[in-house]
Parts: sequence; C-alpha cells; structure tokens
Amino acid sequence: MYSAIAANKRNTVFIMVIFLIIIGGLAWLASYTYNSISLLFLIVIGAILYVVIQYFAAGSQALLFTGAIQIQREQNPRLWNMVENISITTGMPMPKVYIINDPAPNAFATGRDPKHASIAVTSGLLDIMNDAELEGVLAHEMGHIQNFDIRVSMIVFGLVVAVGIIADILLRMSFFGRGRDNNNPVVAILGLVAIIVAPLVAMLVQLAVSRQREYLADATGALTTRHPEGLASALQKLGEYGAPVRRKSSSMAHMWISDPDKPGFAARMLSTHPPIAERIERLHDMGGKF
Repeated sequence: MYSAIAANKRNTVFIMVIFLIIIGGLAWLASYTYNSISLLFLIVIGAILYVVIQYFAAGSQALLFTGAIQIQREQNPRLWNMVENISITTGMPMPKVYIINDPAPNAFATGRDPKHASIAVTSGLLDIMNDAELEGVLAHEMGHIQNFDIRVSMIVFGLVVAVGIIADILLRMSFFGRGRDNNNPVVAILGLVAIIVAPLVAMLVQLAVSRQREYLADATGALTTRHPEGLASALQKLGEYGAPVRRKSSSMAHMWISDPDKPGFAARMLSTHPPIAERIERLHDMGGKF
C-alpha cells in the first residue's frame, strides 16, 4: 500500500507538469500567431495569478456555495469527537467542522494545507451511517488533508479553469483578430484544433488527478482506522443512495467523497470519481492484509 501511495504522488507531479505544458503551449501559440513575445508572458503570468488567487479563495467559496455551517463540540458531539480522535491519531491539527443541511449523504474536505483545513458532511450522511462507517468517511477526508490532496485539488481546479479561459480568449481572437499567420490555412487549422482540444485534455487530466487521489485517500483512511471494512460499507451506502446533492457545482464535484451528481452510465465515463465497486474491492483486499 505504501508503494501505491508513493506512485500516486509521483503521478500527480507528472500530471501537473502536463498542465504547465498545455498552458505554455497555448501561450506560445498565441505569441507565434500574433508575433508578440509579450503575449506569451502575459498569458503565463495571468494564469499563475489566477491559480494563486484560487488557491487561497476556493476553500471558502466551496463552503459558502454548499451552505455549510460551522459547528462546535456541543452542537454535534458525535461528529466533533470523531474528527478530533482522527486528528490525534494522525498527529494533524484539528480541522474546522461543518454540517450541510442536505438529505443526500456526502462529505468533502477543503483548504490549502492541514493548518487551514475544513471538513464538511451532510446531515444525510450523519443520519444513515453507523459509527464505524462515519469514522471511515471522516478518515478518508482526513486522508485528503494529510496527503495535501486539498492543495492539489485547489491548484488543479485553478489550472483547468485557466486553460478554459485562455482557450476561449484565443478562439475569439482567431475569429475576430488579425495575426501574422492568419493567411496560412495550415497554421490557422492547427491553431484552432489546439485551442479546442486543450480544454478537453485539461479536463481529462483533472479526472486523472481526482481518481488517483480518491484511491489514495481510501488507502490512507483505511490505514488510519485499521478497519477498511467501515469505509467499504459507507461507500456501499453512498453508491446505493439515488438522489444528488441539492447544492452542487461541477467545478467542485471532485472534492466530494462520492459523485454529487449521481450521473448515468455515459456521464460516469467522465466522472471525477473512480467506480465505487472498484474502491470497495480494493478496501476489502486491504482488510485481508492488516
């Protein structure tokens, strides 16, 4: 399991490099087409600034968007004590704890690092999970914090949006602007293809990061509780629940423990989460090795 964790971390670094190549390639395409080296630096610097802003603001935005309400111990001792116990076990700072008034069972962690982290769970999750299952879910979310997945998620989200914005601007410029090579049909066609394909590649990279991190958080959570069957049972219930989260956004779908949209078969092919059945199988396999 430790080798799998290390492999996932290496894969994430590789994927981040791909993002930088995509943004750099779009910036170079713009500077080449419009014969302006300053455009290259402008696009790269703008993308970096956007990611930095998103890095600090996205966590609060996610909590605000879902209507999460921060609680203290006396408001829900069961939830608070479990988060506190897992924090002590892992040696991490106690994250802020939130509850979302929503009957659909789900949870997510957010923030930029363990010192500035939050965990939010829905009221539906608290209602249907027994203690072992709830502990498994919370350990999974704490695993995201422990592995700095919350930081990676914020950066990747910012990069995906940045690629989309850059591609949209370049697409508009290609139709309405005049560049040095607009008279060259080959260059024009290749440029348009690159502009259209780049956001799709960025989305696929985001899916790869998210899926790798879900497996990693499952493994980390199981290692924390030493009881992977609890999380496996929780995932089984999450998979069987039919209704989606009421207040959701596709931009933060990757943050939840279970896909908040409950998509059909076609949408699952592009889901931010790996199949629940496969996650459960891996957890059962881990249970036999402890």
